[in-house]
Amino acid sequence: MIRFKSRAAVVASVISVAALTIATSVVATSSSSAAGVPSWCGPKKITMGFTDGFGGNSWRLVTTAAVREEVKLCPSVTKLYYADGQGKTDKAISDIKGMVAKGVKALVVFPDAGQAMLPALRSAFKAGVKTVPYRVWAGGTAGKDYNLFVGSDFVLAGKLWGEWIKKNLPNGGNILSLSGPAGNSQGADEAKGLHAVLTDPKYKFIGAQPFEVTNWDPGKAQEVLTAAIAKYPQIDAITTDFGPSIVSALQAAVDSGWKVPAIAGSDGNVFGCFYQDNHATQPNFKMMTISTQNDHSRLAADWAIALATGGKTPTAKSYPSTLFEDSVSGKPSPVQCRKDLPGDVYLSAKMSGDAQAKLKTN
Repeated sequence: MIRFKSRAAVVASVISVAALTIATSVVATSSSSAAGVPSWCGPKKITMGFTDGFGGNSWRLVTTAAVREEVKLCPSVTKLYYADGQGKTDKAISDIKGMVAKGVKALVVFPDAGQAMLPALRSAFKAGVKTVPYRVWAGGTAGKDYNLFVGSDFVLAGKLWGEWIKKNLPNGGNILSLSGPAGNSQGADEAKGLHAVLTDPKYKFIGAQPFEVTNWDPGKAQEVLTAAIAKYPQIDAITTDFGPSIVSALQAAVDSGWKVPAIAGSDGNVFGCFYQDNHATQPNFKMMTISTQNDHSRLAADWAIALATGGKTPTAKSYPSTLFEDSVSGKPSPVQCRKDLPGDVYLSAKMSGDAQAKLKTN
């Protein structure tokens, strides 16, 4: 049994921290000398905004904390405002407008709702705010609708999953894919990569295409996976771009006698510990993960700050997808688990697991 907080307790702690963050601005100060200031931090003083389309899970909490850490490296950013769209497109749009009204000069946006967010991004850009959407594609054109989109190679992520499935399920099988909100570009690109590798008809994709919608929410993920298990007698592999969100559903299924299939996903402490607790009694349970990319937000923040303060812009315009764990090969790492830490910690992140754990209590 995994000795972590219950999902309800984790969500409650996430919501409480997010609410505190929304209620107050985060003052970014730095005691570092000029020699220690990063090149992307220019001399012009600014205030900055960071908006999330949905901030209600642990991944977003750590990702937001990563932005705060990054901003503190630049003394030119005098204040950082944060807003959580709470999964509501109208609120996410309103949050962007609110940031512009506050007078921010740099704005990083996680546009969960995709192209529905484009008019708000364009409005901020035309108001003179250095606007950097990241991770989820909202359409539009850099230089016309926003300054820069800092994406990631999610097609590569899907290909990495596909190559691992092909190697470990050489005889084929039924594959169920899970992602976030309907139409999100991350899930769509991952599906492209997965399908590009698994072209042999012996690999059958089951469930809604290109993926089952979970909103990256543990409660919704449990509902979706439970329904899929009831509908499909045989599931040979699962792909998920938020591995921790399916653990409660997996545990419930195991408790009812279901056999866990091979899973290719993204890392999370609770996910790794679920594997370590169950693989000995689950003969088909192999697992690999890619980094969950909490630090994608750092690159987006660096770009926005550089553009607004007159700093040197980063070289990279996208954040890479990289392998993290493989239970079969053990490379680049075997599946990791820190039972001394909460489940909602991401060991692939730049921020240490111990530092992440403090976010839940501070």
